[in-house]
Formats: sequence, C-alpha cells, structure tokens
Amino acid sequence: MGTRVSYPQEVKLKAVEMKLQGIPTKVVLAELNIRNDTQIETWTRWYKNGEMHRFKQPVGKQYTFGKGPDDLSAIEQLEIENKFLKQQIEVFKKVRRIGKEVVGQVMVEIIEKLKEQVTVQELCAILNVPRSTYYRWRQESKWIQGAYQLEKSVGELCKANKYRYGYRKITAILRQDRVVNHKAVQRIMQKYGWQCRVKVKKRKQTGQPHYVANNLMNREITSQKRLEKLVTDITYLPFGGKTLYLFSILDLFNGEIIAYTISDTQNVNLVLDTLQQLPVLPQGCLLHSDQGSVYTSAAYQQAIKAKGIIMSMSRKGTPADNAPIESFHATLKAETFYLDGLTRTTTTIVDQTIRDYINYYNNTRIQLKLNNQSPINYRKLVG
Repeated sequence: MGTRVSYPQEVKLKAVEMKLQGIPTKVVLAELNIRNDTQIETWTRWYKNGEMHRFKQPVGKQYTFGKGPDDLSAIEQLEIENKFLKQQIEVFKKVRRIGKEVVGQVMVEIIEKLKEQVTVQELCAILNVPRSTYYRWRQESKWIQGAYQLEKSVGELCKANKYRYGYRKITAILRQDRVVNHKAVQRIMQKYGWQCRVKVKKRKQTGQPHYVANNLMNREITSQKRLEKLVTDITYLPFGGKTLYLFSILDLFNGEIIAYTISDTQNVNLVLDTLQQLPVLPQGCLLHSDQGSVYTSAAYQQAIKAKGIIMSMSRKGTPADNAPIESFHATLKAETFYLDGLTRTTTTIVDQTIRDYINYYNNTRIQLKLNNQSPINYRKLVG
C-alpha cells in the first residue's frame, strides 16, 4: 500500500477553485501534483456542503459531530497541528523537487498570505526553498496567471461567436485591449478544440443562360468607392418545410449586403423586388451576376437599364468569376444552418435565421480585410 499524502489546506482550496472555474480535472491534477481525481471530488463536496473545517484535518482523521478539533484538549490539538505541519512540509519538499512552474505559483500564494505573520526568509527556511527560488517563482507566477486569463478570454470569445471565428479574428479582437501573439491564440484554440467549426457547402447551379452580357468585372473584385461595384446571386435554402430562395446584392467596397429578398419561388419578380431596394446609385455602377435565366430575362435587363446600371456576367460554368457573393452565401449557411444543425426546421425559422444573420454580418461580424471592422462600421469610419 502506497504512502498516504496530506495536502496543505491552500492546495485543496486552490484545486476546488480551479475545478469550479471549469478547468479540466486532468489539468488540475497535473498542475497541483494531486494523485487522483477522487480527492478533488471529495474536496469539492466539502466546499459545497460548507464543511470548511474538514480542509484542516490530517490524513485519515474523520471528525464526527461534537468531536471536531475544537472539542479536543489543548495538548491533543497541539499534537495534531504539529503532525499536520510536518506532513505539509514534507509535501512541500516533494512538490518543490518536481520543479513545475504551477507548484511554484501555489507556494508563492502561500508565502504571500503568511508573510505578514512570518518573514519571507523564515518561511523559505521552513519550506527549505531558497529565497532566490521563491522570487523567481513569484515572477513566473505572474506569467502563469496571465496565461490563464488569456485562455479564459479566448474561450469566452470563441463561445460568444459560436465558433465561427478562426484564430486570426480572435487575435484581432483580443488586440483591441492587449498585446497578444496570434500563435499563442492558435495553440490555445487547438489545445481545447475551439477552432472554427464552419464547413464549406457548395452551391447548386441556377438556370440556363439565354442572353449573356460581357464579363466587365473580370475578377477585379475590389472597389475604392461605395456602390461602385456590386455583385449578386441567388442561393437555395433547403432547410425548412419547403425550399426558399435568397437573392442578395453585395457592395464590393465593404462587403455589405445592401439589398436582399427571401422567397419560395425563383422567378424574375424575386430579383426585381430586390433591385427596388437599392439606394440611389452613382453613374457607371457595375452589377455583376452569373448567367442564370432570371438575369438574362428581358424584364431584368430593362430594370437594370432603367436604373442606369452597367450589367456584367460571369463566364459559363465559372463561379469563381462571382466569388465574393458565392463566398457570402457559403459563409451564411455554414455559420447558421450547418453550425447549429438546422438542416431540418420550419420555414419561419429559416426566414428569421437569414434576417438575423444578415443583420449580424453587416453590423457585427468583423472582417480582416476591413481592418477588423464590420462592413457598416468600416463604411462609417471611411465616410
């Protein structure tokens, strides 16, 4: 049978504190050098039951009602305290020899609590720890505490954004308040499985072309002016009681969705209704689409000319020519229906999910190419 180990009261309370903070049990065991998880469970149960006196009792000593340490004689209490103190010192010596930084952190916390009653030099002598080692541990403990806080912040941001962001965007948000290395954020997300959980979904083809406009966009998908270059597309939403269709128009200046319509039919009226939502456009505004039948219809062509818009179309079978809007639709589905498992739901929920996400995408969701701003915030900043 192995030797039974007595843990200091401070170590027990530290283990309970870490456990209540949601830190995995394996991490607590490794960092505090605790032998098994049943001890942590026992200490946590004591804490929750308000049995704080049990943290002070030696190994194997179980106080019953009316037989606690306060009911013992002075000599008995002194003997127990001396035995317990010796056990604690032995534990400290064993812990110190392991050389893990977190052990030093625990001992720093103990010394910091006791140094008002006992000098640091005396405490170090009792624990057989050189003062230089204590001061080194104290400096290292600040780094460890910072690491804990960084992990906590990364976890909170990943959860708040439903694991839609990768380490680059999480780093960008953190850098608004502190200096942080993107590699450290990446390691934390990999450690706890907090990586971006978005899955790319390929779109379905829409219709056959009848009249094709020239590809004036020519994959030049950047714009320095608002409403100078627009892209548009229709995507299927096969997630509710019936298939819905989303027709949206995106401004290449800041990636903002400036108009969209949700309908249960894919026809010319769908795109005409969306065109009516557009604001007053500057002269020479370019609107790019694929070669879908709704875009090549006479009614759509007339509406485009009436608004003074120049039409551009992708080459046949080349969705990359219209990559920005294709990417938006793929991201929308990945960060809502596929991420939340809403592949079978009601038509009403599909409609509301789309509207909520577009509002989130325009007003909240940051983009690296926009200097970590949302589309609307970027538009306001640039003016």
